[in-house]
Amino acid sequence: MSGAAPQLAPQRAIGALPKGRSPLQHLLHALNQPLTGLQCSLELAAASARRKEEYVRALREGLELTGRMRILVEAIRELADTPPWDSEASEPFQFDALLRDTADDLLPIAEAKSVHLLLESNAPLAVLGDRRCMATLIFRFLESVLSLTRKGSELKIVIAPEREQACFVVSWNPGPAPVHSPFSRQELGLLIAQAGLERAGAEWTYSREEATQTCSVRLRLASFFTALPPRRLGELK
Repeated sequence: MSGAAPQLAPQRAIGALPKGRSPLQHLLHALNQPLTGLQCSLELAAASARRKEEYVRALREGLELTGRMRILVEAIRELADTPPWDSEASEPFQFDALLRDTADDLLPIAEAKSVHLLLESNAPLAVLGDRRCMATLIFRFLESVLSLTRKGSELKIVIAPEREQACFVVSWNPGPAPVHSPFSRQELGLLIAQAGLERAGAEWTYSREEATQTCSVRLRLASFFTALPPRRLGELK
């Protein structure tokens, strides 16, 4: 019986789901790996008499794998419990104001991590949607990104009009890979936010260049307003 817990197979970044696979399918596929590892570990432990320390090691491996499965099951349940996007509840709302409110709510967490949270907006932008649901998704998105940002670095949020869309770009320098990466709670939070935003009609793209990761979200504009000069987070209150 191996002394090392079975490892999850390497996966691509959460921000780039395998083509043709839904977030739920992606998580179910990931769940199969630790589940198979747990079964193998238990079968080996039960195959014949073992020394005490080998049973203890098997239990530790089982607990490790069970912990991984619990994180994935929680994410699957959150995805399954997400209510469908209600088009009848859609109405125009100020997306830039929602971002400012969310960034303000996250400032204490950013300060605790010594992360410089920078928000730049060059125009008030209105989008069409369910503001309450969008607020939940945006908070989940930015909270997950903040948890993945390296201490002492900058998390930059930029929103600007782009043709008929509101373009919302978030860039950050990632810290050390979380435990159970790429299926950590932090990364799964990002995946759940992505799934919700795409369900709401947003376009999501992810890129990585050297030490910087970037997620871009595009939403169809409800209307355009008079452009304002860029503002920093501390000036938005």
